[in-house]
Amino acid sequence: MIYAAIGVIIGIIVGIILPFTYSVTYSLYISVAILACLDSIFGGIRANLEGNFDLNIFISGFFGNAILAAFLAYMGDRLGVPLYYAAIFTFGGRLFENFAIIRRILIKGRSKKVKDDQD
Repeated sequence: MIYAAIGVIIGIIVGIILPFTYSVTYSLYISVAILACLDSIFGGIRANLEGNFDLNIFISGFFGNAILAAFLAYMGDRLGVPLYYAAIFTFGGRLFENFAIIRRILIKGRSKKVKDDQD
């Protein structure tokens, strides 16, 4: 867990020191790829809290989901069909579902700890 926090802090510092900009043309692809990555991160947090986290599954899902989402957006752009909506609905829905489960796990864990401390 400490490595994740260190990675986030390093990422923020690098982002502040070396701001990266990209063309507006790619904003749709990057936004759905970021959404897919966030879905993988929340899924990894959920799996960790449930005790069944697997780093290989996390890494493959992180990059695989991002590439698939960007590819859907690209293909939809080429075909003139908004296929990126599929990525938005799928990854957005799973993101909120994972967040809800994470929240429930943390609240139940906290209330159990409080109950145990009272006994």
